[in-house]
Amino acid sequence: MSWLYFVIITVFVDALRIFIDNYVSDVYFKGRGAVSQKWFYGWVTIVFMSIILSIIGWDQVFAQPMISGILLCAGIISGISGIFYLKALEIDDSTNLGIFIQMAPVLYLVFGWMFLGESFSPIQLVAFAIIMTAPVLIVLTTRKKSRKVRMKAVMYSFLYVLVSVISNMIFVEANGEMANVLVSISLVLLGKGIENLIIVLVLPKLFRRYRTVVKNSHGKVFRPMCANFVVGMTKEYVYRMALILAPSMAIASAVSDTSGPIVIFFMGIVLTLIWPKFGREKLNRKAVLVHLLATVLVVIGIVILQVK
Repeated sequence: MSWLYFVIITVFVDALRIFIDNYVSDVYFKGRGAVSQKWFYGWVTIVFMSIILSIIGWDQVFAQPMISGILLCAGIISGISGIFYLKALEIDDSTNLGIFIQMAPVLYLVFGWMFLGESFSPIQLVAFAIIMTAPVLIVLTTRKKSRKVRMKAVMYSFLYVLVSVISNMIFVEANGEMANVLVSISLVLLGKGIENLIIVLVLPKLFRRYRTVVKNSHGKVFRPMCANFVVGMTKEYVYRMALILAPSMAIASAVSDTSGPIVIFFMGIVLTLIWPKFGREKLNRKAVLVHLLATVLVVIGIVILQVK
């Protein structure tokens, strides 16, 4: 059951992260060159993870150099997925992105069975199917005109999900060989930070865009980015703990990613009422009812998962 608590925390923290990302991309980067944020997150992550690993002990890292190298690679791959994530946000909004990432549980189900030998009981598959009905319901009840999102956004979202799934599968597999789970997660995040810096250094125009945004905002962009770093780190540690402890990655992803759009929607309503510039969610009875029904489906699926 402990994995479910980690998933619940992940859902709320990740929903907040997506809103902050969308806010920074739209308000400060104006939908252009949002990937350049990686410069900030890159060096801050490297410094933070280096401190964490120093406290835990670098000896544990060097004791298993091959496993540590694999975990760093998983982090670099995870960082690459962030490029597609930010590109998708440049095109579409946070609510639609939350729906697009529903591809993740299906990929975890297929890849976990193919490469990790994960098996599922009939009752777990039933619960999985019920949970996955929630995002389908949301998509089908959305106005046809609104469903015609740009194909680029869909493509970037798919690439983001695909690369993230591959990275997390490598992490879960390598973590089984590492004695300390905190070392495993910190190494992945260190690799992610390294990738963030590399991509900006390889593409100088990204650094120029980053510098321009910082200058034009008079440094104000650092406030939401610092908040996002804290939220993002919390999400990373908690979600990876859920992936490790859950019966399977597919089930953890199904509960987390399917609950995401629901939490994003209702959090968007609250934020719209409190801070319209940040929430920016349209309020209407139909959408609220649909998301309530989707919530019920997810809860039913989670309850069934607990059946032995």
